[in-house]
This record gives sequence, structure tokens and C-alpha cells, in this order.
Amino acid sequence: MCHVIVTCRSMLWTLLSIVVAFAELIAFMSPDWLLGSPRNDTSRTRAGVDSEYRPSLGLYNRCLRIGTSQVNCGPYATTFGEVASGFWQAAMLFLAAGTLVLGCVAFISIFSLCFQSILKKSIFNICGLLQAVAGLLLMVGLMLYPAGWGSEKVKFYCGSDALPFRPFNCSLGWAFYTAIGGTLATFLCAVLSAQAEIATSSDKVQEEIEDGKSLICLL
Repeated sequence: MCHVIVTCRSMLWTLLSIVVAFAELIAFMSPDWLLGSPRNDTSRTRAGVDSEYRPSLGLYNRCLRIGTSQVNCGPYATTFGEVASGFWQAAMLFLAAGTLVLGCVAFISIFSLCFQSILKKSIFNICGLLQAVAGLLLMVGLMLYPAGWGSEKVKFYCGSDALPFRPFNCSLGWAFYTAIGGTLATFLCAVLSAQAEIATSSDKVQEEIEDGKSLICLL
């Protein structure tokens, strides 16, 4: 019989797992990892239009004003081999793998309200272990990312003096900070999964099950 068990700790873990997965996905797809130095378009200045803007560069996409048009955002790499550097290719693999694992855990966490075990193993412990692995993958990807700042693509946006771990005229965009925050939150989820397991297997929950209740809500 399926028992729907909702506790504060299990619900917090479920919601945070979903938020973290979406945060990492959005950060991965964003072009705002690096913000280039401010640029001016003289033709737009003469026309009385605000001409200053900052181009941005993501893992595989960018935002750049081409000619006199509006800022155009899209992928600069149509194949994996066209990504700015080998370090960024490796970073993408680790970040994508970590995000994929988080997505799977977020999907499973929804069903943890009804099913608390898989093959007699706690679903919370399994998901917590997967989240710890995902956090390690994301951490490796984030450490590899700055090593690619010496590529020609980055130098075009940040200046010729850009070096690995030194972006020169560029500054870090919100996507990079979101990825870092998501990675820290991933490890927090791994810790919370143990608390969710304790909450859903407590004596109070067992008493509610023995009383024949199928919907159990505990603070």
C-alpha cells in the first residue's frame, strides 16, 4: 500500500532538489558566464542611441552586437569541437553530467512522497549519494572553467592579456555565481537527504501507518 508521507524536512529536501536542478540547468545554458569590457558603437552614438553595452560569453554561446543591429544572442559553437578551449569542453562534460544527475534526482524526489524505498534501499539515501556525486562533478567543472580563459575566444571579449584564471578586462557574470551557489546547495541537499530519511521513518510516522492512515503529514 502506498503511504504518502509529508514532513517538513522531506518537503524541504524535495523542493531544494528541484530548485538546484533548475538553477544548474539555467546557468549551464546562459551566455552570461563572462561579461566583456564595455564597448561603444560610434554609428549608434551619432544617431543619438545608447551605444554602450557589454558583450557576454558563455560555455558555448554568446551575446554580441554585430554591426548596427541589436545585441544578438546565440551559440558560437555549432559542434562540440568548436567550444572555445579544451578546458571548457571538459568543464561542459562535468557540468552536464552533474546537472543530468541532479535532474534525475529531482524527478525521483517527487515520488519520494509516496515511495520511500527502492529495492529495499532508502530512496533518500540513494538520492543523497547521487547528489554528493553530482556536487563533485559540478565542482570539478567549475575548477576547469577558469583554466580556459587564455583561449582566443576569451581574448576577443576580454582583451589580449587574458590568461588562464585571469580574465583581464572581463568580469564574472551571474551564471557563474549561480553555478557556484547551485553546487553548494547540492551538497546541502545531500546532507538534508539524511534528515529526510530520519523524518519519514520516525516512530510517529510508524504509528500513523499502523493506524491505517494513507496520508501522513507531520511538522
